[in-house]
Amino acid sequence: MNKSLKKKSQFSLSSVAMHLVLIIMAIITLIPFVSIFLASLRPGTEIMRQGIGLNIDISNMSLYNYKYLFTDERYFTWYFNSVFVTLIQMVLTLFVSAFVGYGFAMYNFKFKNTLFICVLIVMMVPLEIIMLPLYQLTIKLGLINSYWGVILPSIAAPLPIFFFRQYLSGISKDFLDAARVDGCHEYRIFFNIILPLMKPSFAAMGIFVGMSSWNNYLWPIIVLNDKNKLTLPIGLGSLLTPYGNNYDLLISGAVFSVIPIIILFLLFQKNFIAGLTAGGVKG
Repeated sequence: MNKSLKKKSQFSLSSVAMHLVLIIMAIITLIPFVSIFLASLRPGTEIMRQGIGLNIDISNMSLYNYKYLFTDERYFTWYFNSVFVTLIQMVLTLFVSAFVGYGFAMYNFKFKNTLFICVLIVMMVPLEIIMLPLYQLTIKLGLINSYWGVILPSIAAPLPIFFFRQYLSGISKDFLDAARVDGCHEYRIFFNIILPLMKPSFAAMGIFVGMSSWNNYLWPIIVLNDKNKLTLPIGLGSLLTPYGNNYDLLISGAVFSVIPIIILFLLFQKNFIAGLTAGGVKG
């Protein structure tokens, strides 16, 4: 009896300690968001003078920056451009990468392992190294200053391919054999049987691809030169110039830009952890 009480007390103490650590980590994580939100309520001149911090001065706080934000047509042009690019890129990347990962996981073909090693090698190559030949190829294809020039180079990304391949390696091939016995062709097996089983992996990778596309700055700024086609990161970056910085719009716009990522996470959070853990375990 005493041993059981002792174990319960130890368990409760460890649980309390774990929760305290998580709360502290959550507070540390939230500090930058709280700081930038408080800064968005202050005039740009005050931000230049005092910087971004947790200091609260009610006399200098107002919703003027947000009023300015909602009356500036440029911001919402950039915003909807980013929404369009992110949605298209997320759907195409998830579909194409899942298709390729399915092939690597479920089929045996010549040079399979060699091709997969190539995928792993490409995953370790930074964009800066392949940026020049990729830019030249984009010019030859006539995709400069178009959204397809931003989207297409990333739809067969090596990391999602690797992730889906690992996830699908944990699914029994008996599903495929049973479907073939019933007369299903290969495409129907993928769409009707495999895709429903991949919902957790789509949730996990959907958040990653969506965040990467939404925050992408380097490649879009190289491809896009029409001010009406700029995405949100490029548009916000253009507010910082040698001739003056528009902090009023920049800070409030940065706060408002977090909303789509929060919505994306809330939509996929149920399957997010399951997708991550299943993708890292084989068998």
